[in-house]
Amino acid sequence: MKTERLGFVTGRLAEFALRGVLERTARESRLDYQVLVQEISVAALMTPAWVARRLKAPPGLDRLILPGYCDGDLEPVRRAAGVPVERGPKDLRALPRWLRAGGQGLAGEGPPEGYGRHRLEIIAEINHAPRLPFEEILAMARSYREQGADVIDLGCDPDGPWEGVGETIRRLRAEGFRMAVDTFDPREIVLAVKGGAELVLSVNGKNLAVAKDLGCEVVAIPDNPHTLQGLEETVARLEAWKAPYRLDPVLEPIGFGFAESLGRYLETRRRWPGRPLLMGIGNLTELTDVDSAGVNALLIGFCEELGIGSVLTTAVIPWARSAVQEIDLARRLMHYAVSNRVLPKHLERGLLLLRDAEVLDHGQEVLDQLAAKLQDPNYRIFAERGELHVMNRDRYLRGRDPFELFEEMVVGDPSHAFYLGYELAKALLALQLGKQYVQDQALRWGFLTREEESHLERQKKRKEREKHRP
Repeated sequence: MKTERLGFVTGRLAEFALRGVLERTARESRLDYQVLVQEISVAALMTPAWVARRLKAPPGLDRLILPGYCDGDLEPVRRAAGVPVERGPKDLRALPRWLRAGGQGLAGEGPPEGYGRHRLEIIAEINHAPRLPFEEILAMARSYREQGADVIDLGCDPDGPWEGVGETIRRLRAEGFRMAVDTFDPREIVLAVKGGAELVLSVNGKNLAVAKDLGCEVVAIPDNPHTLQGLEETVARLEAWKAPYRLDPVLEPIGFGFAESLGRYLETRRRWPGRPLLMGIGNLTELTDVDSAGVNALLIGFCEELGIGSVLTTAVIPWARSAVQEIDLARRLMHYAVSNRVLPKHLERGLLLLRDAEVLDHGQEVLDQLAAKLQDPNYRIFAERGELHVMNRDRYLRGRDPFELFEEMVVGDPSHAFYLGYELAKALLALQLGKQYVQDQALRWGFLTREEESHLERQKKRKEREKHRP
C-alpha cells in the first residue's frame, strides 16, 4: 500500500524544530514527507493568500499541511498546489499526535462516537432562598441552568414556613424551570407543590404524612441519617399510598461516617434494586478543603456504577462554585466509561483544571538553533525543563526567576514591558503547575479557560484604530 506523501510548509525559524519532529515521527511510523521552507522568518505571519503566491509545490505530493496559525481561506493554496490542503496544529510539537489522529488537531483523537450522552439528573440548590430577592433567585437559576442543571431546588430555612415559596416557584416555572423544594416543613411542602414543584426533599417518619395526598414525587431518607433506620417503614407506606419517591441514604462528610454512608448506598441498592436513588453531594464538596472537580468526578463515577439517577449539588463555597458544570462534564465522562467498559481517561479534558494532560518540550538543541537564527529584537519566551528561556537576536537568557531575567532584558517601551511581564508570569505559572506554555496563548484551565487575543492581533487592531483616528 502506497504511503501518502505530505508536504509541510514552514518558515525559516521553525525549520530545524519541524525537521526534528518529523524525523522522530518517521522513525516510529510510516511517514513520507517533504519540508517546504518559505522566505519568511515567522511561520505564524503567513496567510493562505501569501503562501499561494509564493509556494512552489514539488510534484508527487498527496497533501499539503500549513502551520496552524495560517488563518484564512485555504482554497487559493489548494488551487496553486493542486492537492488537498489543511492546517496542522498550532504547536508543531503536537504533530505526531495530530498525524496519528488523522488530522484532528490538539484535541487528540477527539471524542468517540456516542460521547456526551448521559442519564444523570442534576438538581442545583439555591441556599437560603427565603432571604433572597426574586431577581437574585432568578439570576442564580439561570446561571445553574446554563451550567447544566436540570432542576432548580429552593432551599428553605429551618425557621419557616416561608409563605412566599409557592409564588416564587410559580414565577420560576413561568420562566421555564423545573422546580424542587428542600424543606421538612409540611406547610412549605404543600405551598411549594401547589406552586408547581415536582420534587420534595425530603420526607421521613417525622413528616411522612404530608406525602399521602401530595401528588408529587418525594425523596425518602432514613429517620437517623447515620443508619438506614426507618427507611423500610417509610418506603412501605409510600408504596401503600402509591406515592412516587426516590431514595437517599444520605452521604456523610469525611470524618463523620463517609465510608459507612457509601456502604449504605450499596445496601439501599441491594434492598431496592429497581428504585430510583438520589445522592446529595454537597456534604463532601462543600465540607472538604479541596477543589471540587475531582471530588465530583469521583462521586459521579460511583453514581454511574450504582445506577443512582440524580444528584443534588450546591455551589456556595468558593472552591465548589463551578460544581454544576463540573458535574455536567463528569456525568458525560462517567456514563461513556461505564457504558462502554473503558477507563475514564483521555476522553474529557474539560475537567483537567490544574495540570495539563501532557507537556511538550522543544528540547535544548532546538532552542539553541532558534536562538542562533533570530534576526529581530522581539523576545521569544519558552518554559520547559524547569527553566524560563528568553531570547532575541541579541541575547539568550535562561533561569528560574523572571525578575532576574527581566533585569537583563533591554525593554524601552512600557506597553511592551507590560506584555513581556505578563507572558513571563504565565510561563512561570506553567512551570510551577506542570502546564503547557505557548507564548501569546492562554494557559489551559479545562472548561474554565478564557481564550486570549494574541499580542500580534492586538497590535494589528491598535494600528487600525490609529489609522482611522481623526
